[in-house]
Amino acid sequence: MSSSTGKTQPGASPPEDPERQRPPAPRVRGDSALPAQGSLRWSFTWAFAGIVYVIRTQRNMQMHIAAVVVVLVLGLALNLSRLEFVAVIAAISLVLVAEMFNTAVEAAIDAVVTDYHPLVKIAKDVAAGAVLIAAVNAVATAYLVFYSHISDPHHELSTSLHAAPTLLVAGAILLTIVVVLVVKAASGHGAPLRGGLPSGHAAVAFAGWTAITIIADPFAHAGLVSMLAFLMALLVAQSRVEAGIHSAIEVMAGAVIGTGMTIIVFQLWG
Repeated sequence: MSSSTGKTQPGASPPEDPERQRPPAPRVRGDSALPAQGSLRWSFTWAFAGIVYVIRTQRNMQMHIAAVVVVLVLGLALNLSRLEFVAVIAAISLVLVAEMFNTAVEAAIDAVVTDYHPLVKIAKDVAAGAVLIAAVNAVATAYLVFYSHISDPHHELSTSLHAAPTLLVAGAILLTIVVVLVVKAASGHGAPLRGGLPSGHAAVAFAGWTAITIIADPFAHAGLVSMLAFLMALLVAQSRVEAGIHSAIEVMAGAVIGTGMTIIVFQLWG
């Protein structure tokens, strides 16, 4: 026992140091390139990771993505109005969101339920039914929007696209993003916003450079404008390599995809 003076009697064990009883502090990762877990950047990273996972693993989503590419290209070719594009994009988004919720419901159920249960079947059937309703809505929207354009025998696909380069640029960048996501899903390496083949940032940057170069060609100082845009794209690519997020090959692949998709769009409809 200890005396009232606080001294330890002979033979008694000394009291434990309170500092030694505390649990060790958690180790903090020293990778300064990674943002804090609660940051907006990580939120976007995990969101894109979910999109890539669905594209990579779900056959129906792969079919949806292929249909999206066809519909967007056809919309550019037929020169849809802004309201028509809003209707088409809304229908496309509804199908993709429904498919992702269906996948999320199935994954959550499969994670906790291993045996057959009638309520599990109902949950999965209802989620699949939501996808079907969204798909039917998309087909009906496509019919209402595209029928008059396709059935018009006097309609020329590229007559007014020259006057609307905004649609071409938006379409080229959107198709570039879709191609990047598909390639990332196929390669299975890296996160959608960090690492992997190809670099999405480089793809979009070089798609913008190519679009600026093509659009500015008839104007004065087109070479200077193109050079400045190229330097900006090059800085984006160089920053991804310097940060250790992408290799030079991954950045070059992104640059090729962005440049190639933009040239194809402008050659076909520009």
